[in-house]
Amino acid sequence: MPDQTGRTVLVTGANSGLGLRSAEALASRGARVLMGCRNQQKAAVALDAVKNVAVDAAPEVVPLDLADLDGVRACAARLSEELERLDVLINNAGVMAVPRQRTKQGLEVQFGTNHLGHFALTGLLLGLLRRAHAARVVTVSSGGHRAGRLRFDDLNWEKRRYSRWFAYTQSKLANLLFTSELQRRAAAAGSDLLAVAAHPGYAATNLSSGSATGNVVYRWGATVSDRLFGQRDRMGALPQLYAATMPDVGPDDYWGPTG
Repeated sequence: MPDQTGRTVLVTGANSGLGLRSAEALASRGARVLMGCRNQQKAAVALDAVKNVAVDAAPEVVPLDLADLDGVRACAARLSEELERLDVLINNAGVMAVPRQRTKQGLEVQFGTNHLGHFALTGLLLGLLRRAHAARVVTVSSGGHRAGRLRFDDLNWEKRRYSRWFAYTQSKLANLLFTSELQRRAAAAGSDLLAVAAHPGYAATNLSSGSATGNVVYRWGATVSDRLFGQRDRMGALPQLYAATMPDVGPDDYWGPTG
């Protein structure tokens, strides 16, 4: 990874998993890392871990709940007041295959968190991103996007029987379409902003175990599968770190393992 000294990076969902590993790696290369976290108790523990490896600017926790659009606005307003620019936004946070839930605004929670929360955050931070030279927006998707279908007549799952897995893959497809359209609009506006996507492959994180909520058999199966087939979270974070920092990354790229 190139030297990141002088760059400011916001990583959403930085309290655990791929987000925490990304925050650690970036801080260890000199970046000023802002850790967007919903759970402040977990964030405090994660902050200490990132501080231990930071070599330049001290990392900071920024309260952020992507399932609450009012909270997203508050986070963006705070950052707009405090920062001169934002060099990289890593839209990493997410939920996977959870039981049917609604966000604070009544949206299906996976589409609302994984896509719409990041959509709103990115839009509200565009002013800061455009003040940076060749800023990057990295949105973390999933190989599950291949099974995704966007039902524009029922994005909020009000007409259909709810499927937590298809709701997840819908949100991951939306992540990719958002990246493509953001890049198209940036180019049309003459901006040097780079919009790219990444996916971790099969990484053993709390995201996969969390999808087993309420199902003992599935939770056991996920644990065994993670241990047998899943890669470590440090490996799973590599594609998004590559997309965020490496010089050969192009517009609307999608980085991740093929296997």
